[in-house]
Amino acid sequence: MRILYVEDSGSLRESVSQGLKREGFSVDLAEDGEQGLDAALEVTYDVIILDVMLPTMDGFEVLRGLRKAGIDSQVLMLTARVAIEDRVHGLESGADDYLVKPFAWTELLARVRKLVRHRYGQQSKHLNIGDLLLDTQAGRIWIKGKELRLRPREFSILEYLALRVGKIVSRTELTEHVYDHALDLKSNAVDSAICNIRKKLAVAECEGMIDTVPRRGYMLRSPV
Repeated sequence: MRILYVEDSGSLRESVSQGLKREGFSVDLAEDGEQGLDAALEVTYDVIILDVMLPTMDGFEVLRGLRKAGIDSQVLMLTARVAIEDRVHGLESGADDYLVKPFAWTELLARVRKLVRHRYGQQSKHLNIGDLLLDTQAGRIWIKGKELRLRPREFSILEYLALRVGKIVSRTELTEHVYDHALDLKSNAVDSAICNIRKKLAVAECEGMIDTVPRRGYMLRSPV
């Protein structure tokens, strides 16, 4: 899933972005409010992590600009401010969640994953599709009760297909939501990853779940 992280602290920006990438997220970065707003107006993000205290425009201004432009990405605001009024202000301005600094990495990750689910209308952390069970909170998969090991990027692809089960997802859409911005859209990274996922599903006796729709993309089949 694609995330925009807007944070002026270089060390925090680097540590959080690296942690999210290890979990299989695609992460773009901005170091001030104007950069963050410009990025969000150009690219569709699943979640925007937005610091409040930013140069050029504070987080509240950025958030108002996002919502005024009709950007419906899930927004998690980060702040060192502990006053209830500040949190209420953020939520009333259109934020979907609020986290006070300093925060635990595990809590940030859990909140981001929850916002991704909400982005696609999924309330439960579990996605049940036939014999397939995805725990989107833990980033784990089971088939017929046996855990299936996938690489973080492979999990993200399967999760995205599962969140859109029964719908055709183009290669471009998968690339934009799962891979880093620098990836060449003409590369075969998506096709290669899908191939690996299919092989692992087949070994687990769960083959045939991912259909290729010629010239359109891929679809995770809904069980009959």
